[in-house]
Amino acid sequence: MTTRGMWREGGLALGAVALLAVFLSGVFMHVETASSASLRPLPTATSVEVVIDPPTVADAATSARDTGDAATRVDPEWLARVSAATGIPPRALQAYAGAELAISVERPSCGLGWNTVAAIGAIESDHGRHGGAVLGENGYATPAIRGPELDGAGVAAIPDTDGGRWDGDTVWDRAVGPMQFIPDTWARWGADADGDGVADPNQIDDAALATARYLCGSSTMTDAAGWSAAVFAYNHLDSYVDDIAVAADRYAADAAG
Repeated sequence: MTTRGMWREGGLALGAVALLAVFLSGVFMHVETASSASLRPLPTATSVEVVIDPPTVADAATSARDTGDAATRVDPEWLARVSAATGIPPRALQAYAGAELAISVERPSCGLGWNTVAAIGAIESDHGRHGGAVLGENGYATPAIRGPELDGAGVAAIPDTDGGRWDGDTVWDRAVGPMQFIPDTWARWGADADGDGVADPNQIDDAALATARYLCGSSTMTDAAGWSAAVFAYNHLDSYVDDIAVAADRYAADAAG
């Protein structure tokens, strides 16, 4: 059971030496997963997320059904402090922390931290700002964020699976939204985190919770192997795992400092 002030911020320890040091120190770690196609090429790693200290919430969700407004329950003081420390836009950070709060109720054994979700958001779309997009208070980026067509030319070949509903392409699929979900993956993992009755990959609360569900559905994130497997499942590149580890570590350190 979770209560006010009982949430944690995660951090990642990178590389074999860092991981060994973390394990020897007796610090308990956690890891995560999700599936997408990035807007930009990304790098490689074996890493793990270490629990440091959580986002405080004004009122924790108490059941898996009571997650629709988890993002709005993120403590505003924590949000302001961590946004200033990390440079993550407040609206995006609210979605990432909300995803941690929601998944900690749905899958309490997973061990996913907000900072890993934030790292994925940073790499995938610069927190909803890719290509000059602006992330609004409603959680939607304007203009909408779309990846290149997945036509097999240097990328995977994925013929249209959604009739163009999410990506506007009726020939090939494209990754969609701030967390860059492929429509077929969204069909399996999509979430309605903002409680408006629609699971929309373009809406950052929905996309962040779907990311959390995908990661935790792939593996528990309480050890290095699990964390790496989860992030690798999101994007099948070792370099991607490395990049996420670096970013998540930085966010955790900045938040803690």
